[in-house]
Amino acid sequence: MNPALIRLLQLTSPALPVGAYTYSQGLEWAAEAGTVKDEATALAWIGDCLEFGIARFEAVYLAHMLAAWTQSDTARLAQLDEEFIASRESAELRAETAQMGYSLARLLTDLAVFPTASLAAFSQPSFPLAWSCAASAWDVPAHDAVAGYLWAWAENQVMAAVKTVPLGQTAGQRMLMALGQRIPALAETAAVAGLDTTHNYLPAFAIACSCHETQYTRLFRS
Repeated sequence: MNPALIRLLQLTSPALPVGAYTYSQGLEWAAEAGTVKDEATALAWIGDCLEFGIARFEAVYLAHMLAAWTQSDTARLAQLDEEFIASRESAELRAETAQMGYSLARLLTDLAVFPTASLAAFSQPSFPLAWSCAASAWDVPAHDAVAGYLWAWAENQVMAAVKTVPLGQTAGQRMLMALGQRIPALAETAAVAGLDTTHNYLPAFAIACSCHETQYTRLFRS
């Protein structure tokens, strides 16, 4: 058994104490507005965000961060992190990546077996920066790391939909089956894509994230 696989499972586990379960990334507002109202519309929303947003932007930045960690290129990592943080469309999304990045960096520091010297240069790392640091240190292959990152995001979104719409657990598993079929191809593309090919132009997603900031009753932090 490859130890890197076990570490990847650890990084993608819902048990990773970074607070991912507290965020819906605008999905809660989409449900409140009636855009997401059942299994089909939840799958369409999450699938579009996965394919046209996270896989074409965040996952590409993650892949480049992995390469920069391998080369110990701190300047490049700082540049990538700055650009990624600047891409967050709303205050909640920015706060989310900062909080999760901080929590993961703190966790890695508390793990005596993790080499944290490389993370010390970043006082407020984004979540993909901290996550890619762990994946690189644990020798997770880039393609596997990107696929795992996409899966973890999709799983969290499905969990948010199950709670918010609400949906049954079986519906959630059907959605994960459908999303999982798309992830290998998306990860393969993202792992080798240049930064000049990235985009995260999802107006409805950005509007949902912004509207969630003033939503009166809510379960999630974004």
